[in-house]
Amino acid sequence: MNINTHLAAMPAGYLFAEVARRVKDYQAENPGVELLRLGIGDVTRPLCPAAVDALKQAADEMGTFEGFHGYGPDFGYDFLIDAIIAGDYAPRGVKIGRDEVFISDGAKSDVGNLQELFAADARIAVTDPVYPVYVDSNAMAGRLGDYVNGKWTHLIYLPTNAENGFVPPLPQEKADVIYLCYPNNPTGTVLTKAQLQAFVDYALANDALIIYDAAYKAFISDENIPRSIYEVPGAKRCAIECCSFSKTAGFTGTRCAYTIVPRELSYQGGHFNKMWGRRQATKFNGVSYPVQRAAAAIYTEDGQKQIMESINYYRKNAQVIREGLQKAGVQVFGGVHSPYVWMKTPNEMKSWDFFDLLLRKAHVVGTPGEGFGPCGEGYFRLTAFNTLEKTQAAVQKIVDVL
Repeated sequence: MNINTHLAAMPAGYLFAEVARRVKDYQAENPGVELLRLGIGDVTRPLCPAAVDALKQAADEMGTFEGFHGYGPDFGYDFLIDAIIAGDYAPRGVKIGRDEVFISDGAKSDVGNLQELFAADARIAVTDPVYPVYVDSNAMAGRLGDYVNGKWTHLIYLPTNAENGFVPPLPQEKADVIYLCYPNNPTGTVLTKAQLQAFVDYALANDALIIYDAAYKAFISDENIPRSIYEVPGAKRCAIECCSFSKTAGFTGTRCAYTIVPRELSYQGGHFNKMWGRRQATKFNGVSYPVQRAAAAIYTEDGQKQIMESINYYRKNAQVIREGLQKAGVQVFGGVHSPYVWMKTPNEMKSWDFFDLLLRKAHVVGTPGEGFGPCGEGYFRLTAFNTLEKTQAAVQKIVDVL
């Protein structure tokens, strides 16, 4: 039997798996040490009461003949789709049809699976640093060539760093697919409407597709910053948007998300809306009825107030990290419209070396920038997803070590 040689040849160790391995090894050696975790982007606050109540009620329904639900609609229940359209798009002046919304179990799943729509020789462009799934899923499909000296030979890198204000340049060579994530993971930075317009114009002029990951849009506090790429003229003709309830409503363990695939999105006669529907109907059996009811509940008046309490809590944590490090003379970015703070490592220290230093000396877990791509070297990501007290303690420990 022949194996997938592209997968077999990939560099070992998914970023967060390597972080977990190092943490596990350290804890085994030091069982009495309490670690302060500002690494993985996993929420810590509980589901809001509105979602919990809806989840319980739906579970009770499932225990009756009258209220039982088996396989749901392939692409999600209308009650959730309608809530998404009315809550996330209509207020922004964006018109979305029911048949353009696809409910799924996570934005990570969708951004990893969307590559199945592309030709085997499609040229992929990513910002650098970048969320690893965009790269790894295409590497597994054989589109990125060989991994040489920390880079893929056929991947188009768009360097995004302090020198260019974390605004990625347009591809200098023909790209078929461009992955964008804003607010950005890992840098925590955002793009203006005009800056996004440049990418939409490029895509339209070059017959390219934009995969837009908007998982952190709920953290945007400036009304002038787009929450959806479809606020940009022309985007519905060139962009797919992936959104998540994980950070918006604490669904990391509950699993629910959605992806928008506009009807007018067509390349070489292939309509991506129909293609994605065909793919999902074949490989995905949908999100459970109780979970979709819980997701819909966050769009109620109470639900909106409750989820904003958690979002504002994390915003406060990000502010504590950002301002605490700034006062210590550390160069930091992001953390305003995002739960992520992106910091320069001290004295040009390698990011994995800084990870080990913080782990052993400060007992703080973060994420090394190198794991997000070559331009991530020399940077370090901290997340706001912990309690305020532990966040404050972690910042103080980092400052003490510095």
